[in-house]
Amino acid sequence: MKRLEQLQNLLKDSPNDSFILYAIAKEYEGMGDDKAALTFFMNLKKDNPQYVGLYYHLGKLYERIGEESTAFYTYKEGMQIAKKQGDDHAFRELAAAKLELGDDDDFE
Repeated sequence: MKRLEQLQNLLKDSPNDSFILYAIAKEYEGMGDDKAALTFFMNLKKDNPQYVGLYYHLGKLYERIGEESTAFYTYKEGMQIAKKQGDDHAFRELAAAKLELGDDDDFE
């Protein structure tokens, strides 16, 4: 809880800081508060859709709450961003997560 409070205080000074939004989402996720985690992940996506680290964790959250189709498309979107950024590690990680769910024919 103390770490979350520290992060929330940092967010007051830098309300659009991508890393702080990501870290708060991960804290809530670790506490089992998927609703709050989703809120912070979505705020991050709105403020900085190019933050490639978001997509894997957001996809896993969608999987956990039973929204496999949304997870699939989240991974796919993240793969496009990772490719544009030349981030091969993130691309491979997202591709593997997407493949675990199925392929395009399974979700279209």
